Amino acid sequence: MTFVIGRFIPVDPVLAIVGDHATQSTYEKTRLSIGLDRPIPEQYLIYLNKLIHGDLGTSVITSQPVLTDLLHFFPATLELATVATVLGVIVGVPAGVLAGATRGRWPDQIVRVVGLFGYSMPVFWMGLVGLFVFYGKLNWTAGPGRIDVGYEDVVDPKTGILLLDSALAGEWDAFRSAAAHLVLPSIILGYLSLAYIARMTRSFTIGQLSQEYATTALLKGRSFWGMVWRHAFPNILVPLVTVIGLSYATLLEGAVLTETVFAWPGLGLYITQSLFNADMNAVLGGTIVVGAVFIGINLLSDVLYRIIDPRLRLQ
Repeated sequence: MTFVIGRFIPVDPVLAIVGDHATQSTYEKTRLSIGLDRPIPEQYLIYLNKLIHGDLGTSVITSQPVLTDLLHFFPATLELATVATVLGVIVGVPAGVLAGATRGRWPDQIVRVVGLFGYSMPVFWMGLVGLFVFYGKLNWTAGPGRIDVGYEDVVDPKTGILLLDSALAGEWDAFRSAAAHLVLPSIILGYLSLAYIARMTRSFTIGQLSQEYATTALLKGRSFWGMVWRHAFPNILVPLVTVIGLSYATLLEGAVLTETVFAWPGLGLYITQSLFNADMNAVLGGTIVVGAVFIGINLLSDVLYRIIDPRLRLQ
């Protein structure tokens, strides 16, 4: 079975394992050993059976089980996407509420322009420009990578999240190094998250402020901003949970370009390198993790609905 990347680059998984200079007999033995001589439906059922038992195959690049690789690389992506989402929520939600509450006025125009740039500019371009300006020219941030070379073996990777592991170990120099390397990529991704969250929050705010309860609250003497935060915002929060969840899941699977630009050793970079090296077990394993993340975050959103919305708690 031959995979095709794009239109013109055929990828033979057997050649990826044995190399271009292998003999024909070695090629055939390897092809038989990995089951590529069997019908496609049978290969699929075999893969599903292994998947159920937690066997995602072995990576050609690392020669380790794919599951082991994923457990090693995923925490880096989780750390980056979590910090970026937190930044997006902290800035994006208030900005979206402000824009919706001041519809058509200058605060609204500023938020809309900032958001337009955020979801229009390619994230890899922002990453390259950010590295050139803030690292190359101004030297305000750390460069590519996740931590300085001198601290790579200092912290015991208990959770795989460097900020947490270095703090638990009391290695504060390593913590500062990891935080410095996290600043620029998380801001780049956070800007992408901020733009989406602010845009959706603005839309939700405008919708809620047009409801009769908002007018009633004002007629009863509630201040405008008191009405916005006390009455409108709780109703905005329910659909906003879905927006934040989708944004988080998107960053977890969409950090490929950012991780490539910043040499961030996460899931995105792992999948990219595996794809270019025809390591299809790793590519499939990474894709399954991305799908599982989306499902898990959607389930978590459903749970949060019941906590946030009192109407659902009564059912």
